[in-house]
Amino acid sequence: MAEGAQILIVDDEPQIRRFLRISLEANGYRIHEAATGHDAILKSAQLRPDLIILDMGLPDLDGLEVLRHLREWTKTPVIILSVRDSDQDKVDALDAGADDYLTKPFSTDELMARIRTAQRHAQPQQDEIIFTSGRLKVDLSRRVVTVDGEPIKLTRTEYALLRLLIQHAGRVLTHQQILREVWGPEYVHETHYLRVYFAQLRQKIEENPALPEIIITEPGVGYRLVRL
Repeated sequence: MAEGAQILIVDDEPQIRRFLRISLEANGYRIHEAATGHDAILKSAQLRPDLIILDMGLPDLDGLEVLRHLREWTKTPVIILSVRDSDQDKVDALDAGADDYLTKPFSTDELMARIRTAQRHAQPQQDEIIFTSGRLKVDLSRRVVTVDGEPIKLTRTEYALLRLLIQHAGRVLTHQQILREVWGPEYVHETHYLRVYFAQLRQKIEENPALPEIIITEPGVGYRLVRL
């Protein structure tokens, strides 16, 4: 994120807002605050921040409701910070349009990394032609995949999965999002497809498929591709 970019912190706990303000301002960000859902929606429209950090447990509106309101008119990256740590809460937030989900307590370093990833994903830019992550290299224009410089043959479905993850690198994609994009809306409950195909994909691109470093499983939620 460019230095001086604006972040809106939405949390009803003053000590959390103060901690985030101090941490983020120390990294060059300009900070605005909101303590309620209605105030968050209003300030998002007025300020047009570069990123929003949103708590789920607000006194007037549930964080999901705020998120859905925002997604009606803006694609501003939204990172959820919440004490709610169930798989379903994470899936609901990601499906509603959140870019990422962190549970409290969290480390400042991890939050900064998630902010950088969310902002990179939001920046208008030309489609990336060459994607690299560690030993993996994908030439999206030629549909060529190499590992340690050696070409790897992927099936049509394996390549579609890999390309989808690359398009959303650093973000968690839920099982339903992946199934909808690759197989179609009628397959959103066929999660066994993912176990089979991701196992095959990892066998081909991971140094140790049992301990993957590139394609990470978010248990009960989905998958995330890491740029090493």
